[in-house]
Amino acid sequence: MKYEYTGRHVEVTPALRSHVEEHFERINHLFDGNNSSAHIIIEVEHGGKHRSEIIVKWRDRVLTATTSVSDMYKSLTQTIDKIKKQALRSKDKIIDRHQRVKKVSTVPTEKAELPPAPTPPEITISENYAVKPMTAEEAVLRLNDEENQFLVFRNADVNERVSVIYKRADGNYGLIQP
Repeated sequence: MKYEYTGRHVEVTPALRSHVEEHFERINHLFDGNNSSAHIIIEVEHGGKHRSEIIVKWRDRVLTATTSVSDMYKSLTQTIDKIKKQALRSKDKIIDRHQRVKKVSTVPTEKAELPPAPTPPEITISENYAVKPMTAEEAVLRLNDEENQFLVFRNADVNERVSVIYKRADGNYGLIQP
């Protein structure tokens, strides 16, 4: 990485240079040794604040961070930490973009033979029933005479409502009333 320093109202000492380069060595693995350059701007503002700004040109990106604190070394450290976060975020985006899974709609698929869809059950209309008014006991007697397992009738005991009586597996009869 190439370093370029600018001092505004302050001289850039070798100690400041070594501090910056030492911190950049810790995060140099993020920049992959590519032709990247860092421009470090150090200045003292009115009121005794030390401001540091770092601009890193890396690949096709420009990472910028600024910090203003009362101590110059702390200002530089915090600014480099901000650059580190930006570089990690950018690198993760690059890795994710290259490793992204293709959408299913764009991946060509082999035509697999699908099992045939089950056919829906067939409904057969067999008879029309005359729904006559009768009591539940009369319906049981009539059901014994028929071959069907059920009988639809109007229940004379309960306001002539439609009911169903059916033969149960245990030999008894069931009554369905809506």
